[in-house]
Amino acid sequence: MSDDDDSDQSSRGWLRQIGMSLAGPPRDRDELIEVLREAQENALLDVDALWMMQGVLKVSELQVRDIMVPRSQMVVIDSDADAAQILAVATESGHSRFPVIGESRDEVIGILLAKDMLSLTESDGEDKAFDLATVLRPAVYVPEAKRVNVLLKEFKASRNHMAVVVDEYGGVAGLVTIEDALEQIVGEIDDEYDQDEGANILRQEKNRYQLNALTPIDEFNRYFGTDFSDDEFDTLGGLVMHEFGHMPKRGETTIIDRFQFNVQRADSRRIHLFQMTVLPEAPE
Repeated sequence: MSDDDDSDQSSRGWLRQIGMSLAGPPRDRDELIEVLREAQENALLDVDALWMMQGVLKVSELQVRDIMVPRSQMVVIDSDADAAQILAVATESGHSRFPVIGESRDEVIGILLAKDMLSLTESDGEDKAFDLATVLRPAVYVPEAKRVNVLLKEFKASRNHMAVVVDEYGGVAGLVTIEDALEQIVGEIDDEYDQDEGANILRQEKNRYQLNALTPIDEFNRYFGTDFSDDEFDTLGGLVMHEFGHMPKRGETTIIDRFQFNVQRADSRRIHLFQMTVLPEAPE
């Protein structure tokens, strides 16, 4: 490298420092994000670190209602369920915590932890009695308008991992977990119970399926005998998001042809998972 090149780089460095000193620190969040993006472009941050920093800034703007599992999609256990029914729900869902309800979903009487059901799985040749009331943990309630960053602080302080979300009238609106909140920062968190990466289409019931949003449209067409075009979109997520006309949030539903798509998981960047119901064909 010549002396002239060194001189040019030094001059540009001084000019940049002078410009930054004149501009001062970032004046708002948009300017701060722009500084972070420039740092990533200059290899001071990697892409994942940039996304997480943006996620940290984003959680202060999100409310619990934006990330909660809607009431209709809550996996619950009835307070009068017997041991076999409880185990069936736990095994099928793969969750580790369950709201236990009374006469309706507005009556959450406590939280059941999967580890408290270990006695039901012990095999000694005899049926074990299981008193649900003796192992219930108290439910924690949060308003749906609570900020997600405040929720994270409360989860950390209380060591709770789940809270029941209530609306302004005191009714149950859904539930939220610490995983839901952390995913806003680090992205989707997969565990051993999540859908296998290679399984794009998973049948749950006769007319209900769980679909990976990255399912290629041609794979969907082959499976369901449809002829959706893949000229404009390669994946099912792109097709459905186009139908929404915006980036949908968890719980939003749309219908394409005879297929009803409900968004199960999504973040600010893309949709991750759908629950799809095949609707009855209209009579000719």
